[in-house]
Amino acid sequence: MSVPVSTFARRSTAALGAAAITMPLVLFPASAGSATSQSADQAGRAALLAPLADPRWIGGPRPVGPDSRRWATSPYDASTSASTMLDVTTADATQSSGVVLVSTTVDFGAGEAAGTGLVLDGEDGLVVTNHHVVEGATRVMISMPGTDESYRATVLGTDAEKDIAVLRLHGAPDVAEVALDDDGVAIGNAMTAVGDAGGDGGNLTAAAGTVTGLGESITVTEDDGSQSTLTGLLELDADVISGDSGGAVLDAQGEVVGMTVAASSGYGDIVGYAIPIQRVERVAAKVVAGEESGSLELGYDAFLGVSLVSGTGAPVVAGVVDGLAADASGLTAGDTITALDGSAVSTIADLQRVIAAHQPGDVVSMSWTRAEGERHQARTALSRAPIA
Repeated sequence: MSVPVSTFARRSTAALGAAAITMPLVLFPASAGSATSQSADQAGRAALLAPLADPRWIGGPRPVGPDSRRWATSPYDASTSASTMLDVTTADATQSSGVVLVSTTVDFGAGEAAGTGLVLDGEDGLVVTNHHVVEGATRVMISMPGTDESYRATVLGTDAEKDIAVLRLHGAPDVAEVALDDDGVAIGNAMTAVGDAGGDGGNLTAAAGTVTGLGESITVTEDDGSQSTLTGLLELDADVISGDSGGAVLDAQGEVVGMTVAASSGYGDIVGYAIPIQRVERVAAKVVAGEESGSLELGYDAFLGVSLVSGTGAPVVAGVVDGLAADASGLTAGDTITALDGSAVSTIADLQRVIAAHQPGDVVSMSWTRAEGERHQARTALSRAPIA
């Protein structure tokens, strides 16, 4: 049985959103109370299910601009959730071992996101988290709980369908690794979910509970009506909330059996979901081996750094991201791109296709015309795109 889950789509400003290369996007929190649902093995008990990237979701974006006031009224506001509303405690040193804080800058400063991660290989700096924690990220930082230590990370690969991302930590000394379970899990097993509840940084929290379901499915419905499904999940009766995403689900021996990915919201009982750790390990192994297939994508896409005017068909520039490839070339709003890397482009699809054939850092020639007809040409190095 699938559990329908409401979510929200990233929304662009009026001139943006014409194509995958149209950036930057501006993130807004979804309104509360957007959908209802029933737990897969608790028919008849309705639970308000919150979206993965909503402020009430795990790893959701922090507010930007005027929407920040809505954060303060959320039932899961970071300042109140762990201490006054939820059945959680401060995680001890053993529970926190190998668990890190993940924060991102989204779409070149349009927003921020916060979540949790698991260190699989401390010597090599290999960290895993949820894809939705780093979606849209243009900068990723990893912090050690309870310290001021923070390090840059790059995204090695993502699997959006499985909601898993693999990161590499840079410049950090050897860090502790999580202990991984190899015995399996059963309904009724005691467990503890450890993560950055509320996404506020600092010490991690621990939410005790039990495993209430195996092989569960949830269906996520975006604001645009599109749907995606996560399957084969562990179901938990632990109080996991926004910021816990990517965190550890520990068994009674302190070994990781799953990675938190989703939860219901509301003031009543919270139903959490986690990806079995064996699946996370398999995706990480494929990323490290450089095996790109299906929904698993490696590294970063190339990015010109423009937003395009929608509805015209032609690659007419609506805006330029400061400091990126197009900006360095002198491209401005109102210009029409006519060629890239020696290939003529007359449509947005043409431009997307040429960019997709390149890697970040590739130097390409670009031709364009001003609105008044003046022609220009320049060479530029393509930038990194936000994580798709």
